[in-house]
Amino acid sequence: MPPSTDLCFAPLSAEFAQDPYPFYAALRATEGLTYYEEFDIWLASRFSDVSRIVLDDDMVRTLDHVAAPEEIAAQKRAQNWHDMPHHSRFVQFSLLDSDGAVHDRLRKQVFKLFTPVMVGKLRDDIQTYVDTLFDRLGDRDGIDFIGDLAAHVPGHIIGRVLGVPDEDCPQLRVWSENIVQFFDIDRSDERKELAERNTTEFYDYLLKLKAKRETNPEDDLMSLMIEAERQGHINHDEFISTAMLILMAGHGSTIDVLGSGMHALLKFPDEMQRLRADPSLMKTAVQEMFRYESPLPFFHRYTTRDVEIGGRVFPRGTKFGVLYGSANRDPEQFPDADRFDAGRTPNWHIAFGRGAHFCLGNHLARLDMDIIFSTLLKRFRDIELAEDIVTYKRGLSVRGPETLRIGWTAA
Repeated sequence: MPPSTDLCFAPLSAEFAQDPYPFYAALRATEGLTYYEEFDIWLASRFSDVSRIVLDDDMVRTLDHVAAPEEIAAQKRAQNWHDMPHHSRFVQFSLLDSDGAVHDRLRKQVFKLFTPVMVGKLRDDIQTYVDTLFDRLGDRDGIDFIGDLAAHVPGHIIGRVLGVPDEDCPQLRVWSENIVQFFDIDRSDERKELAERNTTEFYDYLLKLKAKRETNPEDDLMSLMIEAERQGHINHDEFISTAMLILMAGHGSTIDVLGSGMHALLKFPDEMQRLRADPSLMKTAVQEMFRYESPLPFFHRYTTRDVEIGGRVFPRGTKFGVLYGSANRDPEQFPDADRFDAGRTPNWHIAFGRGAHFCLGNHLARLDMDIIFSTLLKRFRDIELAEDIVTYKRGLSVRGPETLRIGWTAA
């Protein structure tokens, strides 16, 4: 095992949560990749290195391709991933954490509902729902942009895609957040119990919803997946795992980037005014929100062969940490990278990943954001930050404010 780096890297600290970008810049300034002993992982921080890793078909998400079952079991015990029956069955295995033919087969079953054409059909539904939210909030002097607005849109829309009743969507957000939190580097027994209990409750809910759809199919993803299971394209566990993943992915990261995107506009008021003056820039502004504050700043890959990166050969089985949050602020790729530019073109950011695991829901997330921010700027003026310090979530795998209190005046 190589020695730990002397570089200060504390992704659970308050300092990192508030501003990780000086830490990322220090990593990028270090020659080659950086070894992070606590996670037994090599961190790729430059855009070129991150892109190379995620575009390499020999870089995979799971250990199944590089380690024997007993080795995998030992690693799970060492990292406290064991003794989680439902979490192991439905969360630790998923479309996201699969590779090759299995990944391609599962992705094929749901991809057709996430194409730009299919997502575009949701525009009127999303606009109506967002207008209703603003109607309820419009007489207030200000709101918590996260709790009062952002948290209500993505889960509601992805719930409708899957076939979840509107009244159940708030509970799905709670389950999703409590399950996903265990993917970060703090894997205490308390967080483990929370993740397993919420996975079990989520599973029980999906079983009941599935039973209803089996007797009364509708025009939704749940019914489509039931038919795929009947035809043998997916099995029961893959059905549950995929439904959970779609609902979880449709909640947290979009809420986070809505919050950080709003915060960016508040920090760069000239760019907010630029959007008011030229609403056609909203699509590029949304892309810039994903680049400027990537909501999922960290993922991993294992190499299935010996590979040379940055002048060093890494053996088969090496685990790499790809830091999307750092890559998207790399000045070698993005001029004036620490500045939010609503009209940045080109903007080949990597917030949605690359290659086989390119984010399935990226079109839906961007449509949600386009509608929310376009409607906000049309209906309200004098939007200002109404709290002294915006506190960001702690962790290596998440990036977004906990709350974001704003003041506004109706236009």
